[in-house]
Amino acid sequence: MNEIEDVPELRLGWVIVYVDDPAAASEFYERTFGLRGEFVAGSGTYAQLATGPTRLAFAAYTLGDGNFPGGVRRPSPDTPANVEIALVAEDVDAAFARAVEAGCSALAEPSDKPQGQRVAYVRDPFGTLVELASPL
Repeated sequence: MNEIEDVPELRLGWVIVYVDDPAAASEFYERTFGLRGEFVAGSGTYAQLATGPTRLAFAAYTLGDGNFPGGVRRPSPDTPANVEIALVAEDVDAAFARAVEAGCSALAEPSDKPQGQRVAYVRDPFGTLVELASPL
């Protein structure tokens, strides 16, 4: 018997990014990247965006502090954390320009990759690494 057969299949439901102000982060992603906001919790500690089957959400650092001992690590001013959000765009150059104009820091200008994909990197005003990529 294959061991994998005994493992229940899971699916990715949410990607949650911890920030100081979830509502502001959600509004920024709506305005800058055209994502559709679903809701902001009344406490202001959580905001969720519709992105297809998997949701993108923002949670307050204080929420992380209450969920488990030690909470989550904040990104450093010099280096993004070890996770990135990848947003797919037909026109990566336009998405990159819009992101930088909206307040993102440019990390890597749009360039063509060997797999035929066009990719750029920015860091949003909340410290999150964002990849802007054409479809694979």
